[in-house]
Amino acid sequence: MTTSSKRARWGVALLSSLALVAAACGSDAKSAATTAVPATAAPTTAAPADTQAPADTQAPAGTEAPAETEAPAGTEAPAATDAPAGTDAPAGTEVPGATDYHWTPDAGVLAGAEGQVNLIAWAGYVEDGSNDAAYDWVTPFQDLTGCKVNTKLGNTSDEMVQLMQSGEYDGVSASGDATNRLIVGGDVVAIDTAKLPSYADVFDGLKLKPWNSVDGKPFGMPHGRGANLLVYNTEAFAESAPDSWGVLFTSGNPSDGAVSVYDSPIYIADAALYLMATQPDLGITNPYALDQAQFDAAIALLDQQKALVGQYWGVYTDQQAALEGGTVLAGTTWQVIVNLAKANGATIDAVKPVEGATGWSDTWMIAAKAANPNCMYLWMDWIASPWANAMVAEWFGEAPANSKSCGLTSDPEHCATYHADDEAFWTDVWYWQTATEECVDGRTDTKCVPYTEWVNAWNKLRA
Repeated sequence: MTTSSKRARWGVALLSSLALVAAACGSDAKSAATTAVPATAAPTTAAPADTQAPADTQAPAGTEAPAETEAPAGTEAPAATDAPAGTDAPAGTEVPGATDYHWTPDAGVLAGAEGQVNLIAWAGYVEDGSNDAAYDWVTPFQDLTGCKVNTKLGNTSDEMVQLMQSGEYDGVSASGDATNRLIVGGDVVAIDTAKLPSYADVFDGLKLKPWNSVDGKPFGMPHGRGANLLVYNTEAFAESAPDSWGVLFTSGNPSDGAVSVYDSPIYIADAALYLMATQPDLGITNPYALDQAQFDAAIALLDQQKALVGQYWGVYTDQQAALEGGTVLAGTTWQVIVNLAKANGATIDAVKPVEGATGWSDTWMIAAKAANPNCMYLWMDWIASPWANAMVAEWFGEAPANSKSCGLTSDPEHCATYHADDEAFWTDVWYWQTATEECVDGRTDTKCVPYTEWVNAWNKLRA
C-alpha cells in the first residue's frame, strides 16, 4: 500500500470508445464524464475483509467508515441525469486533464441500465471520494452509466447473507465464507461472462474456484486477493528471523506472551494449516475440511496457544498500533498492516511461512431476484476493469484481480508488493472457504465439521 509520500496521478486521455458507446445508446446511456482525480491526496488504507467480532468470520475493513446510503426496497430509480456539459469527446480526440477509465461496457447492457443499483459491500469497496478525494470510483461509474449507486455496508458475512435473503439488493461483495452459503441458498445466480468484458482480463488464478463457481459455471466477478502473513519484530528476532507459524503455536520464542492472533472462527483454519504440515498423521489435506478428530486437534492447539497470546485483533488498526508500540512481537497479519506500521517506524518484517498461508479472495455476486440486473452487471464489470480495480486495490491494500491494473497503480511497486501477477506465490495460499458437513477435500467416507460448529467452538475458546 502506498504511504503519504506516494501521490495518485491519473490524468490521461479520455477513452474515446466510451463516448461512442454512450452516443450509440441514446439519451438513456450517459456520456463519458471527464472526472479527473486530484493528484495531491495521499491514499488512505482500508483493511481487508473479515475484521469482525468473533461471532462471524469476516468483518469490513475500517468499520469506522461513515455509513453510506441505502435504497429502501421498492424505491423507484432516480431520474436519469446527463453527464456534465462538455464532457463528450469526439472520436480520436483527447481532452486535456481527463481520465482514461480503460473501460468499454457491453453496449446492450448499458442500453438497458435501470438507473440505480443497490449494493451490499465491505467498507472500502465502494468509495465515492468522501473519505479521500483521490479515491473515487463511484462518481465516474454513475456518470458513465446513469446507474446511481446505493450502498449498504455489511459488518459481517452473516449480516451480508441475511441482507441478500431479504431480496432488496442487487448484489454483494461476498467473501469465501459467504459465497458458498449464498449459492446453496439460491440467493445468487451464475453470471453471463459475455456481458462482462473485464472478465477476460481477470487473473486465471481467481476464476472458477470452489468459492465462486459450481460445475464450471462462474458465480461472480473476482474483486481481489490477499494472503495472511507472519509478522515479527526484527529487534526481538535479531538473531534469527522466523519462517514458520510455529512461533505462534509453540513456546520458547522471544514473542511468548506477545503474540497477536486474528480474532475470528476462520482462524481455526490457520491452526489446521500448521497441523497439516507438522502432524501429517492427522491426515489433513485442506484446512477447511476437518473431520471431528482433526477439528478437535485444531481446537486443542488453539487452546494451548492462549498462553502465548497478548492480543486478539479484529480491527486492523489495533494490530497496527501494537506493532508500532512494540507490544506485539509476532502474529498473523496482512501486508497492508505491515506497510502502514513500517511507514510509522515499526521495526517489523513479514513473511509467508514455509507451511503456506490462509488468505482471502472476494467476489461480486448478482442477486437471483435483482431488480436492477443491468446496472449490477455494469457495476461488476466496472469494479474489475483496469482503472477502477487499480484504484480499489491500492485503497484497500490487496492484489488486484485485473491483470491490466498493475500498469495503472500510482505506486509502480504495488503489484510486486502484493504478488498480483506472481501465481507461484498463491499456490500454497488457502483462500477462506465455508466449512461444510460435506468435506470440501472430496472425502465421502466421513462428515466434516460445518461452519456453525466453528463459530460455537471459537466463541467457547474466547469466552
